[in-house]
Parts: sequence; structure tokens; C-alpha cells
Amino acid sequence: MDELTHFNEEGRAKMVDVGVKLNTKREAIAQGSIYMDTKTLNRVINKDIQKGDVLAVAQVAGIMAAKNTSQLVPMCHHINITGANIHFNIDEQNSKIDIKAIISTTGKTGVEIEALTAVSIAALTIYDMCKVIDKSMKISEIKVLKKVGGKSGDYEIQE
Repeated sequence: MDELTHFNEEGRAKMVDVGVKLNTKREAIAQGSIYMDTKTLNRVINKDIQKGDVLAVAQVAGIMAAKNTSQLVPMCHHINITGANIHFNIDEQNSKIDIKAIISTTGKTGVEIEALTAVSIAALTIYDMCKVIDKSMKISEIKVLKKVGGKSGDYEIQE
């Protein structure tokens, strides 16, 4: 089992020193879903939500969230993100929107938390923009699909 590194000798939280690590190319892909009523999904598709184009706003929110992750997650390092992209897949059969974030950097630590944050905030933005017509929306299945680079090596979820 890997040793937890975010605790000091007294058992209190600390930020891990990554200063001795080499800069390497890193990428992470995370995904999550937001389920909603069919009528709500159709209004998102038709851009018929009073607050505006839901997916356009969620796209920007997700990218902004990735860039600001270290301000939200206490032990997360500030990372110079070199690329951020959000993809939406509308699944009408299951009345949901799948959200995928792809975040990249060249640095000393990975971007998994940034990718997860991007997905989470994109989903929360969709919820915020549609909650007036559908309070029953459900955000779920947020996970890291893949990470590339770093000392621990590559990872891809096996489903």
C-alpha cells in the first residue's frame, strides 16, 4: 500500500514538497454525468434556458475551475495548466449529459484534481442554470478515466 504523504510527523496536514521532482508532460481525463428530466434536457439542447446557453457557460466554468483548483482544494499545488478542454455528450436515451475534462501541463505534479474539479464545476453550473425548472437533477459518476506522466506512471480505468 502506498504511504499517505499529506501528513507531517505530528499527523497534521501538510503540502507535499514537489521541488525535487522533474518537470514532465502530464495529462488527466475525468468524467461525470448530470441526469435530468427529459423536458429539461430538451430545453438545454434547444438553448431554451432563460439564463443563456447552458453548455457554453458550463464549458467556461469548467476551464476556470481547473485553473483555480489550488484555491479550492487545500493541499493541491498551484499548477500552470497548459491545456484545458471540456466535452459534452448529450445522451437523450438516458436523459443525461456526460461531461469530460482533459487537462494538461508540463510540471512536477499531476492534474487529476484539476480534471475532477473541471467536471464537478461544469456539472454544478448546469445544475445552477437549470434548477429553476428541475430541482431533481442528479450529479454522479465523477471519476478519473486516465492519467499520463509522473513518477507513479500512467493509469487508465478498467471498466
